[in-house]
Amino acid sequence: MYRPAPANRYPKEHFINRELSLLQFQRRVLAQAADVNVPLLERLRFLCIVSSNLDEFFEIRVSGIKEQIRLGSRASGNDGIPPTELLSRVSTEVHEIIADQYEMLNDDILPALAGEGIVFLRRSLWNDAQRAWIREYFQREVMPVLTPIGLDPAHPFPRVLNKSLNFAVELEGRDAFGRDSGTAIVQAPRVLPRVIRLPAELSTAEYSFVFLSSVLHAHVGDLFSGMNVLGCYQFRVTRNSDLFVDEEEVKDLRASLKGELQQRHFGDAVRLEVADNCSAEMADFLLQHFRLERADLYRTPGIVNLVRLMQVPDWVERPDLKYGNFLPGLPKVLDKREEIFSAIRKQDILLHHPFQSFAPVIELLRAAADDPQVVAIKMTVYRTGTDSVLMEHLVRAAQKGKEVTVVLELMARFDEEANISWANRLEEVGVHVVYGVFGYKVHAKLLMLVRREDDGLRRYVHLGTGNYHPRTTRFYTDFGLLTCNPEISEDVAEVFKQLTGLGQATTLKHLWQAPFSLQPNVVAAIGREAEIAAAGRRGRIIAKMNALLEPETIEALYAASQAGVEIDLIIRGPCALRPGVPGLSDNIRVRSVIGRFLEHHRIFHFHADGEDQMYLSSADWMDRNFFRRIEIAFPVLDSRVKRRVMKEGLRPYLGDNCQSWEMQQEGGYRRKSARGTRRAAQLILLQELAGR
Repeated sequence: MYRPAPANRYPKEHFINRELSLLQFQRRVLAQAADVNVPLLERLRFLCIVSSNLDEFFEIRVSGIKEQIRLGSRASGNDGIPPTELLSRVSTEVHEIIADQYEMLNDDILPALAGEGIVFLRRSLWNDAQRAWIREYFQREVMPVLTPIGLDPAHPFPRVLNKSLNFAVELEGRDAFGRDSGTAIVQAPRVLPRVIRLPAELSTAEYSFVFLSSVLHAHVGDLFSGMNVLGCYQFRVTRNSDLFVDEEEVKDLRASLKGELQQRHFGDAVRLEVADNCSAEMADFLLQHFRLERADLYRTPGIVNLVRLMQVPDWVERPDLKYGNFLPGLPKVLDKREEIFSAIRKQDILLHHPFQSFAPVIELLRAAADDPQVVAIKMTVYRTGTDSVLMEHLVRAAQKGKEVTVVLELMARFDEEANISWANRLEEVGVHVVYGVFGYKVHAKLLMLVRREDDGLRRYVHLGTGNYHPRTTRFYTDFGLLTCNPEISEDVAEVFKQLTGLGQATTLKHLWQAPFSLQPNVVAAIGREAEIAAAGRRGRIIAKMNALLEPETIEALYAASQAGVEIDLIIRGPCALRPGVPGLSDNIRVRSVIGRFLEHHRIFHFHADGEDQMYLSSADWMDRNFFRRIEIAFPVLDSRVKRRVMKEGLRPYLGDNCQSWEMQQEGGYRRKSARGTRRAAQLILLQELAGR
């Protein structure tokens, strides 16, 4: 099996740090919240997305840096930055992002929302009628589920859940038992809504909201009868949420993972957020308790968790302040209401989400469950959600006696509980549920149906760049291919055989598969372009993905650039390659497109001396995808489909001058300014592909 190149094999000056590049991505998302061309409620949503992204950044990336420091690592990656220096730079950068975020919220977005009749009322602005209603709400809905804990030897500091809302209360006086600890903790259960809408008759605007934190602040004294409340401060702790399952010890992956999930909420603290009114003494007390440093403290001029505002745009019925609705389109071959198996037999069918509907994939599985000629169904599941119509079709297919096999990835980060639940449900009806190969996440997106037809058994397959998750297909850009090409189908069958059984890896005819052939084939394809360019012919590479980090691939791109290959990279998130460096990467351009939809498809195009090789993939060019996951890249063999991928998946993004950012040598990004005709890739695709 191919193994990655050893760390520090290449000059560290060639690489940009992953964490710092990821924070640059958060800045690009934040710029969407600042963009006055974006509908107002969507700007609020982008602001919340930044907070959600930063939560995961601390849970996984910052916790990893802290672990490197604990283990005494000298360098955090190929960039050579020591972990202690990296943690300091990350802290500085995140403090700046959060400062910009709250300034934008308080000085721009909230006043603009108020101007549109959507207000978030501070306590100082409540009138008498509102104050009375809020007090009654507190007594009825909030107080019964609160458990204030006064800290003393008999009442130690309670266990604080990851990312939960809590209040540290400073008190004065003695209670009924003569105790005078001076400090109490109040935890806000997650069953309580964080944002509360006032009744219409009490509203001073069309939509009036109050925060749970404001409600509790106003009535915290009711929890401590006879005591004097000196201060009440919101705080929130982010914890290490990466899961670890020991391959040497585990006997039952599902049982071991269940045990780990219970501890995820109580991992080591990595960040403390407090409201900016928190006293220095209380902040120090909390830092000491959670064993954090001063740099781990983040003061916020407002609510400590902006993620709680994420649902507000859905609650407000103001279409004029949101992106317009659209009806996903259908390829013409499927618009004729032809039976889906017949349509696939006629030609390969490309689906481009979210501009085109995910319904054909659902229909394919529904038809398979109901069709007596379908004898077997095999599917990989990485993320599918707690409520999935696809899973329900699999359940029904098994109940009808079909041979159903699901390769379900239990270690899909933050979806582990949902996947365990589906594993239980599927097994109850007789589905063969396997968890892939221990130590390798199954990230490939594969669906295969075996159908008995007049000329024998025929395989129908769906291969995708995104998850089998009907909800995310409405927000993520992805390609899906429906085909019954015998050679592609044979490759897919071979991959399933590897995942469910035992045996040596075989050479696939068309698919590139990680951890075996994907990275070597990518590097070899880049190398062939370099050889072609060096011979004086045209060398051309266009690649689109979420992240570019793997060092050998980056070095191959540098070598191709020096040989004269023209390289365009469309990288949504972190990129460790430095573009435009004289003598190193003169011919490489990197851009990132951030818009209404999350750019998610992976497309690899190599000119190949006029052959125009085109691959779609579930994998980014990262170490984890190449070496620690089971991934596939599949070729687009149909020339008509290949033209569509170029026309829809690459050219609009290369020509985007509205939502495109150009990466600079040092790792920063500069937004492209529209000159002449405005071209926004996502809007163009909506106009061309969506129904209306």
